[in-house]
Amino acid sequence: MRVGVLASGEWTNLRALLDRVHGEVVEVVAVASDKADARALERARARDVPTAVFARADYPDRPARDAAIADWLDARDVALVVLAGYMAILDDAFLERFAGRIVNVHPSLLPAFPGLRAVEQAIAYGAKVFGVTVHYVEPGAVDSGPILLQAAVELPDATDPAEVLAAIRPLEHDLLPRAVALIAGGAVRRDPANPRRIMVDDPAPARPGRGP
Repeated sequence: MRVGVLASGEWTNLRALLDRVHGEVVEVVAVASDKADARALERARARDVPTAVFARADYPDRPARDAAIADWLDARDVALVVLAGYMAILDDAFLERFAGRIVNVHPSLLPAFPGLRAVEQAIAYGAKVFGVTVHYVEPGAVDSGPILLQAAVELPDATDPAEVLAAIRPLEHDLLPRAVALIAGGAVRRDPANPRRIMVDDPAPARPGRGP
């Protein structure tokens, strides 16, 4: 399956994809960013993956920028779009163009704490368990698409966002490549009785993490 990745900053989730599934059932054929200095672009170039920058300032509006990204991905025959730390909201026309073919990794156990600063939201709420969700991206409220995979770690006394992010980052690096590989392998389907329920034939389900 040909995969395109959108990223805004760090490269660790892209590295996990490149190291764990690229060249097997998945081929990462495009990496784009809205920021020219995104480290993910450097990582992609080092692996000879085509890259492009779509800065918001270079387009008259967000729909025009998103249409340009979609055209670039389509020109590379991308079958699945992976949002790996992509911080810009994609417009509905983009989502509809790749309907059912966009996944995102989010640093909380959705539906709890969607949107920006999810870890800070969870700490402020007094959460004792933190986690990661890989979900489909669809029109509607942010981070509200059907859930593919989740994993959690208990951190009952956490007050530092950096500590929580360090604890859940390995979960991200496990779940995102696994979700992409499962989709590519045809192991993901929707429940006919409930379209929001994703059925996953996963031989290696995620194990809950444990705090220090």
